[in-house]
This record gives sequence, C-alpha cells and structure tokens, in this order.
Amino acid sequence: MTQRQLYLAAYDVACPRRLVAALKLSRAYATGGQKSVHELYLTVAERTDLIEDMSALLDLDTDRFLLLRLDPRSRVLTLGLGLVPADPDYFYVG
Repeated sequence: MTQRQLYLAAYDVACPRRLVAALKLSRAYATGGQKSVHELYLTVAERTDLIEDMSALLDLDTDRFLLLRLDPRSRVLTLGLGLVPADPDYFYVG
C-alpha cells in the first residue's frame, strides 16, 4: 500500500461560490480540521490531483491555497477537544 503523509490545507478565497467549492474539494480529502484548515493524509498522486483541481477552481490572482506537509517525526499536540489525526485503514475520495 502506498504510504500517505499528513498535510495541512488552508485557503483564502474571495468569491463565495469558489469558497464553497474549495471547502467541498478540501473536505473530500480531509480526515479532520476546522472551517478553512483541514488535516489530510495524501499519497503523492492524491496530492498532485488536489493541487491540480484546486488550481483549476481558484482565481490565482485573488485566491490563495496552502498545502503544508507536516514532519512525521513531530509530536502532535491537541487543545480542548481536539483529536489526534489518524490515517484510516481505507480512504474514500469523492
């Protein structure tokens, strides 16, 4: 099985219609997160697909998208009721 790595995806979108589309696209890959920041476990192919889809969706002059790979050696800290990110045994994208 291809190994997934943990990423944080964040976006800032000016148009409400594109904002909703960016949210739906991010949540299709997400395992957790809040509003406009999501935790995603991605393979290299999934990361490429997400970036291509998001690039086609956003207006590159006014919108922003950040995909940050987290260091797997780092310790995860949660605050409040936060859950530690987990890579599920199976993953449905769609």
